[in-house]
Amino acid sequence: MDTLIHKRIKQVLKGDQNAYSDIVNSYQHSLYHVCYRIVGNQQEAEDIAQEAFVRAYINLHTFDPKRKFSTWLFRIATNLCIDRLRKKKPDYYLDAEVPGTEGLDMYSQIASEERLPDEEVERMELKERIHYEIGRLPEKYRTVVILKYIEELPLQEISDILEIPLGTVKTRVHRGREALRKQLGDV
Repeated sequence: MDTLIHKRIKQVLKGDQNAYSDIVNSYQHSLYHVCYRIVGNQQEAEDIAQEAFVRAYINLHTFDPKRKFSTWLFRIATNLCIDRLRKKKPDYYLDAEVPGTEGLDMYSQIASEERLPDEEVERMELKERIHYEIGRLPEKYRTVVILKYIEELPLQEISDILEIPLGTVKTRVHRGREALRKQLGDV
């Protein structure tokens, strides 16, 4: 295919404008699909693909025949898509009123980062349950689990605080976590 395209390019450069239609026919569908995937709009994708072919035709003399024509053409189209997306103005403004509502603006459509009351209650109940279950752990596991997961201390610091070897701390953290997992069960 590349040899056929390179042959057509030579014909176009010699003045045969009809040879360019073969090039367009070879790439029009794939180029359109690339543009559509980038801009997400059928009409804009068609316009950009057409503009890419026009620019390629105008600048055909700058094309390096040692390279693939499709790569060069797709780069032109991709750059045009990126330019279009950068220049595109937003379709809405946050302070604009939502159609069909009285007094609601687009800010009201933004999801809140705050938890819903029932989610907050569930979170608090889970936290209480975890603290209760940590309290039920044997003391040697409870201490390292609290220092590691609640106080968020590094393992070496826990080792220094408890005056036990680092390997023992790691073992107790692992066993304490496993015991806690068994106690919590399906939570």
